[in-house]
This record gives sequence, structure tokens and C-alpha cells, in this order.
Amino acid sequence: MAVRGRAVETLPKLMRSLRKDSASSTVTRTPALPSLRRAFSLYDQINLIDNVPDDQLRFQRYTETGFTVNGINYEGSLLCVGNLVTSWGSRKFSEITPQSLSIFQIIRPIPEILILGCGRYIEPVDPELRRFIRSTGMKLEALDSRNAASTYNILNEEGRIVAAALLPYGVSS
Repeated sequence: MAVRGRAVETLPKLMRSLRKDSASSTVTRTPALPSLRRAFSLYDQINLIDNVPDDQLRFQRYTETGFTVNGINYEGSLLCVGNLVTSWGSRKFSEITPQSLSIFQIIRPIPEILILGCGRYIEPVDPELRRFIRSTGMKLEALDSRNAASTYNILNEEGRIVAAALLPYGVSS
């Protein structure tokens, strides 16, 4: 306790002597370099959207009946793998079967994850479909289509091998 008391008494004296020494010092100091924090805002550091290559798929909008990808409007369901996009035959959640996703048995490299856009609401995925997706070596993430498109953008921009099977947002079970 006595040591702490001495430290508390000594600290103000030490601070005063340091201030006095720095004020009376005649040493010329070099000007400080500007802080990089002032030069680049946090927004610039995390803004991936504006720095995406032109050939990379990016969902820009969703509607009740389709999606806008890289400035092109697509009607209906979409299947995306990496930077490739194609129309997909499934029109409602009940039509998503192992057969409708059979393309993933032949695509190489195998995507790390399949993002399943269920339409307006998240739907429970059939255990048979889950087994099929696991058998291909992918993980499954079922989301509403709005969040599925955003998740696809983020993972694709990170350079991950990702796939998405998306129903339009207007689809509900």
C-alpha cells in the first residue's frame, strides 16, 4: 500500500518535470508525417463493391420476378457458379430436388458452399436434398433470396468458390 501511495505522489511531479523539459528543449523536431487514418476513411478500406473486377458476377438488384446481375436483368430463377450465371428450371421451392441441382456432380472445382435462395421466406430443406449436397462436397446455406444474393456477392468478392441457386424474391411456398 505504501508503494502505491509513493507512486501516486510521484506521478504528478514526474509529469510536470517532463513538460518543463520538453518546453525548454531547443532540439528541432522534424514535422510529423500525416496520419494515414486521415488520408483514407474507414469506408474506403471496407468498400469492396466499387473495386470489383468487371468480369466478376455481382447481384445489384432483386425484384419479385428476377434479378439484375452486372447490369443485365434476368427473369426467373438463376443458378450461379463462380462467375457464371444461367437460367434455372426450378420455379418454386418444392421443385428444388437433387435432379435440379445435378450440375454440381460434374462442375469442377467444386464450390465450397451452395447458397440456396428460397424466395421470400427461408424454407426447411429436405433431408434428401441436404444429403445430396453434402455428397458433392459442398456446404449448404438456405436463406431468403434477398440475403442469399448479398451473401453470394460477399463470398464471391472474397475470392471464394461459391455457388448460388436462387428463386425470385416474389416466390413463397
